[in-house]
Amino acid sequence: MALDGAFLHCIREELLTLVGTRIDKIYQPSRDELVLSFRGKGGAVKVLFSASADAARVHITHSVPENPAQPPMFCMLLRKHLSGGKLEDIEQDGLERILRFRIRANNEMGDSVLLTLICEIMGKFSNVMLVNETGRIVDSLRRVDEEISRVRLVLPGMEYLAPPREDRLCMTECSDDAIRERLSGGMQQSLSKALIRAFEGVSPIVAREWEFYVGKGELVLLPLNDELIARFLFVVHQTQEMLAESQKRCFTTVRTKEGILKDFSYMRIAQYGAFMVTSVYPSASELLDAFFSQRDHDSRMRQRANDLFRFLANTSERIGKRVANQKQELIACESMETDRRRGDLISANLYRIQRGDSVARVEDFYEESCPTVEIPLDVRLTPAQNAQNYYKKYRKACNARKKLTALIADGEQEQMYIDSVFDALTRAECESDLAQLRLELTEQGYLRQNRKNGKPPKPMQPLHFRSSDGFDIFVGRNNKQNDQLTLKFAEKSDIWLHTQLVHGAHVILVTDGQTPPDQSLEEAAMLAAYYSKGRDSAQVKVDYCPAKFVKKPSGARPGMVIYTNYQTAFVTPDSETAEKLRVSE
Repeated sequence: MALDGAFLHCIREELLTLVGTRIDKIYQPSRDELVLSFRGKGGAVKVLFSASADAARVHITHSVPENPAQPPMFCMLLRKHLSGGKLEDIEQDGLERILRFRIRANNEMGDSVLLTLICEIMGKFSNVMLVNETGRIVDSLRRVDEEISRVRLVLPGMEYLAPPREDRLCMTECSDDAIRERLSGGMQQSLSKALIRAFEGVSPIVAREWEFYVGKGELVLLPLNDELIARFLFVVHQTQEMLAESQKRCFTTVRTKEGILKDFSYMRIAQYGAFMVTSVYPSASELLDAFFSQRDHDSRMRQRANDLFRFLANTSERIGKRVANQKQELIACESMETDRRRGDLISANLYRIQRGDSVARVEDFYEESCPTVEIPLDVRLTPAQNAQNYYKKYRKACNARKKLTALIADGEQEQMYIDSVFDALTRAECESDLAQLRLELTEQGYLRQNRKNGKPPKPMQPLHFRSSDGFDIFVGRNNKQNDQLTLKFAEKSDIWLHTQLVHGAHVILVTDGQTPPDQSLEEAAMLAAYYSKGRDSAQVKVDYCPAKFVKKPSGARPGMVIYTNYQTAFVTPDSETAEKLRVSE
């Protein structure tokens, strides 16, 4: 996991500023999380302890968790033993992923005792436990009995035993000779995998970053030659300096271009190149607080929007199949001219055709050379009735072509609308956004109205940004808001922007009757590209024009407009610039 022993070392240094403060409040917002509030001269500081399998961590947090009405038993036990206790020290053995919080508190008799709150960051084996002055476990966040593990039991009253420590080098203490010796033997394997086994407190992302530096972007296999050994020792020394001097650390997160968080570290990450986006935070705690808060938020949003994603995908597929079938039927209608010509040829040659003939052989006067053609006949009908039969097929095909052409156009418009809702769903930021999209689909007849929902959701305000020149920029969250922003909110002189031939939000650059600077116009175009389906493209076309040239056709679906007198800009979406320009509500 990315929260390795070295990162925990950085966390410990930040937490050491709390030494001397007292525990003010203790919460347990969920089964795997604890929050301790330490109060000192500078006020209260909350520290989060998590034993979650995929999010185990400890750090200072600024978020306020929602606590259950009835505190769990472990929370009540900690309040009994630790409330009012003074933090004396925080210890870490080497670069092991274990922190020990030494807390001086008073027991039931009023005697001063030294208790230890131990936080073990070990993936699915993570735990938080309280140990008394004799080294015995008072209780733990997770109890481990023989049914769970026969190797190491964690139960009240048992002696606390640290997890078995593997034979690995401590990065902050090992010598160059020890490193050479450790990397000299063993079978041929990639350097990054060997480093994880050889060093204590090294996560996979750090090991890959070291290998990236040593191999200059290429895969490196053991054994290493002298040149590669020298490069590796250099990068290890750099990392040692980072851990020794806090000002040299660079707390970095890595996310995909779609905004999905992937990893983090205490050093700059270069191994992904342009395939990933990096962000830098001022401290380890702020990084973890932002990383896991955003990841949990994204996870919750994906779960709650999953039913809408499935519905829109199924609806889009159904519309696509229907339009494809209608286009096939339209192709079949192209034979109508042949039917009309056959009717004309039969009518012109009625005197030559006898009742009961199965084929009419006539000259095709529609062709310049008048070739002889054979026209199939129904032997049960007279020649005149055969001609009328072909005319009837022709009229039927004409009517079908008109109806199919209209149905195909409607289907393609409906497909575009569903795709626009899907695009808005991918950009939904909160529960209110999802509620608005569900309301829109209900009003359009795609979803049934649920009377149990009570009052409709309160409309949200458009996303608000401010350009570098001080001009306000507004971005619609969904189709209904796009219409309101463009047709009701925007003044005639304001600039309307939208991606060309790509689904996206309507953007309004408020000009107040002035001519906006090129910088503001470019930033507004960038926002239009960023809040669109072309967010991940290197370059996006954005059309813009005064809002007075934007109209909504009669009967058009939400978000659908037409515009004239426009110009086109080519911009590159940039998440960092978008976040920088955003006005906090």
